[in-house]
Amino acid sequence: MPAPNQSVMQQFRRHWFAVEATPIYVIIGSVCVGASWYLYRLAMGPTIQWTKNNAQPWNSIKPNQTTKLMTVNHQADGKWSRDTL
Repeated sequence: MPAPNQSVMQQFRRHWFAVEATPIYVIIGSVCVGASWYLYRLAMGPTIQWTKNNAQPWNSIKPNQTTKLMTVNHQADGKWSRDTL
């Protein structure tokens, strides 16, 4: 029950903006910023496709092209390259 001389807003401010709660807010804020940065970093990786120009890139690979970084006992004439994102 609030004291008679304090309003509800004053009690809310005293409870949520207490000095003891500052480290919690800093930790949670830094975790949210770090998670957002990491998700952005993952979303901009080379394996993510944001355009719909070539929705199925595996259909444009010819039979004699190789897409692997290292192939063992495989003879291919050309190499596959990703021209568009």
